[in-house]
Amino acid sequence: MDFIFMLTRNDRTVEDCLDLVDLIEPVGLKHVGFKDVGVSPDVLRRLAGAIRRTGATTYMEVVSTTAEACLNSARIARDLGIQRLLGGTQIDEIMALLEGSDTEYYPFPGRPVGHPTKLGGSPGDVEADCRTFAEKGCAGCDILAYRATEADPAELVRAARRGLGPSRHLIVAGAVASADRIKAIKQAGANAFTIGTAVFDGSYSPTKGSILSQLRDVLADCERV
Repeated sequence: MDFIFMLTRNDRTVEDCLDLVDLIEPVGLKHVGFKDVGVSPDVLRRLAGAIRRTGATTYMEVVSTTAEACLNSARIARDLGIQRLLGGTQIDEIMALLEGSDTEYYPFPGRPVGHPTKLGGSPGDVEADCRTFAEKGCAGCDILAYRATEADPAELVRAARRGLGPSRHLIVAGAVASADRIKAIKQAGANAFTIGTAVFDGSYSPTKGSILSQLRDVLADCERV
């Protein structure tokens, strides 16, 4: 199970993200990402380069709420050489933008709405969406299972796995803030998950005060589940 640390809080990239890359480097994270909102495109460019220099895989998650902004974010991810672009629902348009690049695409299944994003839709909706993603050549999906408004999170993850098939990558984003949830999504078929806010506010390991301690605890739980 891969842990993707998002340099984000409340669905926005934190303003001191560049400083944080240096701070967290000793932990040895292999997957680090950020959102398309919160800082300027120039900071995003510098941030992508800083993450690459640590040897980690780069991620950007699209949480913009208009179609035009989402497509612009996809262009930014492509031009920055982001390895994995998460989110958005404009499959055909984004896949066309990414054609010929090294950026893999993991769209949102279901019915994501608002900011911070919530997830509507049934397991049947998610399974159908993920089957479409696989048919269109997406690398996998990014599902907001624990922000669901209509369905059980584990059921949604299982539905996504059925739709994607066994070979594509299934990422769970949003509110995976405990070892129990990591275990639950792994058992349901997830390959990876993101955490941002729960590390920054200390709620993942409430008895510890350091971001580094929070990150190490998440990594340890990934090994145990």
